[in-house]
Amino acid sequence: MEQQTFKNSEEKTTKFTTTNNEEQNPFKPTPAFIGASWAALGIGMIAYCVGLWNASMELNEKGYYFTILLFGLFSVVSVQKAVRDKMEGIPVTEIYYGISWFTTIAAIALLVVGLWNADMELSEKGFYGMSFTLSLFASVAAQKNTRDLHGLKNQKA
Repeated sequence: MEQQTFKNSEEKTTKFTTTNNEEQNPFKPTPAFIGASWAALGIGMIAYCVGLWNASMELNEKGYYFTILLFGLFSVVSVQKAVRDKMEGIPVTEIYYGISWFTTIAAIALLVVGLWNADMELSEKGFYGMSFTLSLFASVAAQKNTRDLHGLKNQKA
């Protein structure tokens, strides 16, 4: 491994710059990642809802699956927020942290139990499972990007 030597302290503190000489933070989410996370969230949620709309099941069953989607989305965003707050040293009560994880696991378990007992084709069950999973993951990514951008904006002010 090569050893690096510096002539002066200015060489040690190089900044990441863009072509227009604005300071660039290496932890700032890229526009491509932001767009991909929002697109994945939209695609997952729309696909799930279109599947429910076209499903040949009772309205109360459709309501159950729709509520689980909303419950799951809220739960994973809550987990992401609690984990990130703890990481940044922002106080998070253990009860909130625990409830966030519990509700996330409960939402996934309720979907699995519902699909396991549903009178659907296996491919339809897989469709709901995958669009649900895509939506949950994408909501965490979109929330992370939103929080990162908001934090960077507050640092500049």
